[in-house]
Amino acid sequence: MEKRNALIAGATGLVGSSLLKQLLTDELYSNITIIVRKPLDLKHPKLTQLQVDFDSLESLEAGMQVDDVFCALGTTIKTAGSQEAFYKVDFTYVVNLGKWSQAHEVKRLLIVSAMGASAQSGIFYNRVKGEMEAAVKQLPISQVQVFRPSLLMGNRNEKRGGEKFAQVIMGALGFLFVGPLLKYKAIHADVVAKAMIKAAKSVVGGFTVYDSGQMQRMV
Repeated sequence: MEKRNALIAGATGLVGSSLLKQLLTDELYSNITIIVRKPLDLKHPKLTQLQVDFDSLESLEAGMQVDDVFCALGTTIKTAGSQEAFYKVDFTYVVNLGKWSQAHEVKRLLIVSAMGASAQSGIFYNRVKGEMEAAVKQLPISQVQVFRPSLLMGNRNEKRGGEKFAQVIMGALGFLFVGPLLKYKAIHADVVAKAMIKAAKSVVGGFTVYDSGQMQRMV
């Protein structure tokens, strides 16, 4: 199988950091480029770090043909500081990365979204995610795959007290989420990342959405 080059946006986050670890050990990928605000204290022969201004993604030069773009950008309104700042990260940056992918003939664009994403949602967070999905769906990229995890499990760098409490509860009650309820079961970030990489290797054209249940069944 022909080797691929991948680019990751959001490599410092929960899913993004797992994507980075897994892709660096994946024999299919020969080069992994991450775009970051600040370089990571990490060196690897397959890794290239590009320090970028996310407000100017259109000027990004990867230095090589990128086959697969993995987007794990995302924040919270509390962390961002306002709805406007949240929108910039979770909509504008993601869509602009999609436009960059289109312009640079990327074959596959894989994006972390969220359960409940809907452009018609009355919940601001879900509505922004839904509007983002609708925007990238319009891009003429051969494969766009969107992943909607439920509550994410894993150790974040930032403190989210309410989410940590929910992780404990969901972890204890996980055995209840079977069959059709599997999509509501908390999912570990490593599982999301593994499902994204597996999906990238599948022959799927057009726009595809995976919920948490589908991701858990994939791996």
